[in-house]
Amino acid sequence: MSEATVPQTATPDEASGEGEHTHGHGHGTRTALAIGAIGVVFGDIGTSPIYAFRETFSGTVDIAIDRMHVLGVVSLIFWSMAIVVALQYVTILMRADNKGQGGSLALIALISRHIGSTKYGWLVVLLGVFATSLFYGDSMITPAISVLSAVEGLTVVDHRLDPLVIPIALVLLVLLFLLQRRGTAKVGALFAPVMIIYFLTIAGLGLNQIAQNPDILWALSPYYAVMFFVSDGLVAFIALGAVVLAVTGAEALYSDMGHFGRGPMRLSWFGFVMPCLLLNYFGQGAMIASLQPEQAAEVVKNPFFLLAGEEYRLPLVILATMATFIASQAVISGAFSITHQAMQLGFMPRLSIRHTSETEAGQIYIPVINWALMVAVIVLVLTFQSSSNLAAAYGIAVTGAVTIDTLLMGVLFVGVWKWKWWATLPVVVFFLVVDGAYFAANLLKVPAGGWFPLVVGLVAFTLLTTWSRGRKLMRDRMSEVALPIEIFAKSAKNSATRVPGTAIFMASQTAGVPSALLHNIKHNKVLHERVVILTVLIADTPYVDRNKRCEIHDLGDGFYRAILHYGFMQETNVPEGLKEMERCGGKFDMMHTSFFLSRQTLLPSAKPGMPIWREKIFAWMLRNAATAMDFFNLPTNRVVELGSQVEI
Repeated sequence: MSEATVPQTATPDEASGEGEHTHGHGHGTRTALAIGAIGVVFGDIGTSPIYAFRETFSGTVDIAIDRMHVLGVVSLIFWSMAIVVALQYVTILMRADNKGQGGSLALIALISRHIGSTKYGWLVVLLGVFATSLFYGDSMITPAISVLSAVEGLTVVDHRLDPLVIPIALVLLVLLFLLQRRGTAKVGALFAPVMIIYFLTIAGLGLNQIAQNPDILWALSPYYAVMFFVSDGLVAFIALGAVVLAVTGAEALYSDMGHFGRGPMRLSWFGFVMPCLLLNYFGQGAMIASLQPEQAAEVVKNPFFLLAGEEYRLPLVILATMATFIASQAVISGAFSITHQAMQLGFMPRLSIRHTSETEAGQIYIPVINWALMVAVIVLVLTFQSSSNLAAAYGIAVTGAVTIDTLLMGVLFVGVWKWKWWATLPVVVFFLVVDGAYFAANLLKVPAGGWFPLVVGLVAFTLLTTWSRGRKLMRDRMSEVALPIEIFAKSAKNSATRVPGTAIFMASQTAGVPSALLHNIKHNKVLHERVVILTVLIADTPYVDRNKRCEIHDLGDGFYRAILHYGFMQETNVPEGLKEMERCGGKFDMMHTSFFLSRQTLLPSAKPGMPIWREKIFAWMLRNAATAMDFFNLPTNRVVELGSQVEI
């Protein structure tokens, strides 16, 4: 494990992440990026109208289907979208970018750069890691509920198709995961046109109903949302657990900011996506409010598809299914991306990563994550059987992550943006009241299925923190017995035979002698004419410029200390990095260069640094981590691996 990566504090000029960045697509125009964002980013929140309005009325509580309650629910959806998505995420949190990247891990990296050395720095990291852990639960439920809710539209076309819903949904979901290894570069070009047609369609359907019953526009007033709570109290509070389904995907907007940039994302949201969504929600409300109670009770079971005339329902089902397919694709890609970040920042062991595009570095495929998600999604569909049952499990992970982001936002205001506490407190309290209410309402779903994302989040949190802690203990133990390289170089130059070629010893630390070098000279009694001790450091910024990639120190007698710097969103390709190291005693010829890696075996310690059960988990993760050869893209026929033992 000595060759693994460690987080590194970036220099001030590297860390100025508060500006606008669109790394990797600077040549694209703002409008083109905004259109691309519609296809990739907004699928999750864009497919919520299929089930969100329905679940509010046909969920766990009975809400009277009359004008006042319909206006109350639509008003709640409107103000939830305005406060949580438009104000909190798109307007405020999108300003908190780490060199253009967003999301919980990027946010804690940004905050830690400013307050990481304080006594509360560890708490910020734990909050961010827990928010990330909850994302894995969300990434399992989103494909299941999205695709299943769309396919259920077939029962609106013909109720006799009901037995086919689950088989069709499972086939589509399995196909979705099988396609991941091929990447999204080719089919991705179709995402934006399909999603634009989808958004325009649902907006048109909603507008048609609003034109017939414009009275629904009174829901723009917060009065009806407030009156819903005044008149119904607990029922209205419980209904928040379903209303929040309308804003699921808000956190994903922030996480995906790095792909398109803050400006294009805001243009897409305010200029196109939000108006289309609101037109559809208001249209569903207008349709329900215009019906007699008996009719409304039937229509509210699937109002999204009933917005369309009978002859257009099957095309709408097909279009909605394509949209949910795209939404699920984005969530799965997000899981790959966040896993890659966690690996680079030291919260997860190395996993096998495959790049699916020669031009886009961010398009990656992680087999272990893909198959784990597929199994979880299949189990969810077979267990819950319907999107309404899945809705009971959906929302708690999202609202938990949003609430954590609100707390981190408060730290950001004070620690990074240097706001005064009297200005920060009312803003944070306001969002905590709103987000906390949604989270509390979703806690009521725990017995009915909400336990699932919480269990997934807890397991992920345990694994992430165990790996981070075990990794630190291992490095501390190795540092305690490390021999200074300067002393070793002087003593070794005359005690071993020098042979032609270059030997590169991968090391996790920038000081001391790696165990692989000690074992090599002990057993083989030789040293290469050029010995390079190479460390790969991962900065807490997404990208490190190429002119800052290399750091080289000549230790004399043919020994060199070399460091390669990468951002946590970049691929750690060591052979490519070595091409930029011409000053290190000449160019590197891969045919005459050998890479020496260390592989650690854990031994029981008399004074364990963490509980035994966590040590066993760490040892299991260590054994199953991908090899450094794969992770660093080392040539397979030029690698020598030497084992060593260490106590933690």
